[in-house]
Amino acid sequence: MFYLTRSVEFCAGHRLHNPALSDQENRETYGPCNNPHGHGHNYVLEVTVRGEADPRTGMVMDLKGLKQVIHEEAVDRIDHRNLNEDVEGLRGVIPTTENLARWIWGRVAGRLPAGALYRVRLYESPRNVVDYFGEGEEGRP
Repeated sequence: MFYLTRSVEFCAGHRLHNPALSDQENRETYGPCNNPHGHGHNYVLEVTVRGEADPRTGMVMDLKGLKQVIHEEAVDRIDHRNLNEDVEGLRGVIPTTENLARWIWGRVAGRLPAGALYRVRLYESPRNVVDYFGEGEEGRP
């Protein structure tokens, strides 16, 4: 079994805020990420697929095709956007890195062969990283 990873970068802004919490609770929970005017990140996204190498091509998947899926389904929809307001499927969701990774998984998985998507890794910063392996047993290591 091979694991193939494509890495891409994008920029996006967001505000972490839960309307069910008081302003004080939001400040305590999210700190500076609760800035009323939002803030931005230079994200790094890694999408990992798994499978056997095709005997004809020697590849698990064509990297050009994987890049295209990642861009069409995720990056082109979120790059230089306000995640709270501009992105269908994220409106009304607290746009944490965890929730963003789950959203990316949902967009990308549907365009790949069943079971091929192994992991979505999202770096919000060099020190804050989320790994998402999908819902249920499929996609888990």
